[in-house]
Amino acid sequence: MTVQTLAGKEIVVGVTGSIAAVETIKLIHALRRKGATVRPVMSAAAQGIVHPDALTYASGNETITRLSGLVEHVTLCGDGGSASLLLIAPCTANTIGKIACGIDDTPVTTCATTALGSGMPVIVVPAMHHSMYRHPAVVENIRTLKSWGVAVAEPRIEEGKAKIATTDEIVLMCERAILGKPLAGKRVLITSGPCREPVDDVRVLTTRSSGQMGREIALEAYRLGADVTIVHNGDVPLVENTGSKTAAGMSRAVSAYLKKTLPDFYIGAAAVSDFAPKKITGKIPSGKPVTLDLRPLPKLLDSVLTHKEIRVIAFKIGRNPLPEAQALIERGAWMVMTNTPESMGTPDGSYRIVTAKDKTGKPVAGTKEEIASALWHEILKGTGTAKRTGKHNS
Repeated sequence: MTVQTLAGKEIVVGVTGSIAAVETIKLIHALRRKGATVRPVMSAAAQGIVHPDALTYASGNETITRLSGLVEHVTLCGDGGSASLLLIAPCTANTIGKIACGIDDTPVTTCATTALGSGMPVIVVPAMHHSMYRHPAVVENIRTLKSWGVAVAEPRIEEGKAKIATTDEIVLMCERAILGKPLAGKRVLITSGPCREPVDDVRVLTTRSSGQMGREIALEAYRLGADVTIVHNGDVPLVENTGSKTAAGMSRAVSAYLKKTLPDFYIGAAAVSDFAPKKITGKIPSGKPVTLDLRPLPKLLDSVLTHKEIRVIAFKIGRNPLPEAQALIERGAWMVMTNTPESMGTPDGSYRIVTAKDKTGKPVAGTKEEIASALWHEILKGTGTAKRTGKHNS
């Protein structure tokens, strides 16, 4: 189940004359799956690429193609307007220049002028040929928009084009803009996923961990406004990814991070290897019994716990992990998430959130996205930080 992060929120989606406008229907569907109400607004150039009826069908609301005596730009984006966010996707070089110069000669640019004047969050999603994106005026106009607090979804530079950001990235940016950023200014360090310890030149020793829990925790932290770094063997959009495959590599990456700065939160969601085999050069011949020499590895969590300034959220897995979780709390962990092996490598699971005040743990269950949302809710509650949502509150 998708968490309805945008439930009760209205998003104005401005569409301008880039061929990337064909992606808007998919984007509108993605926003609606998150619970948002979408109000499409189109420039004349955009209508030459996608018919307004397509966006009306996708959104369930009449597409605005001209501003009328109902002053739609004011009722949606003005002072006290009904919308929570103006998203312009795709946004052409022409539209970026007009917004930066305060020109409003299309329904989209007039909505932008109104939204910027009212303090509504605005996101622009550039899409154009790469040579246009490099034009000094476009570069300067984007810099101007950023200086005004406009969020810019950076394009993907491929095939000589500054292609529109992915739908997932755009939706994440919308969530971050709307959810109030209770973690603004906070640094979050996450270790995630399995470690792969080499046995020989072709085999590894690993676990069933998929890394999905750590990924969802990182995404939720981004939604809530944090500066997020995740150490793992993967790629999470819009956060800093530090590659690591082994327990030693993960320890080095965390140590390097801690030498530069201390995070506000460390979340150890990785299945860090407790043992590593003595690597055998070449490939072990098949067909015969093999004995592996497993050496115990230092505990990554121990090194993090020496930094008392960091709020440490540890994970503990086992058939009866509660005693070990309580021991970690006694040693200085701020919070411990416990789970059983059945939750490993699956899209959902059951956990308990153990704290010094609740040593038996609060149960949470559902998809990994739902569990990550519940975890951050408990973290914010534990720090006394309200999870603010609403209009014009970014």
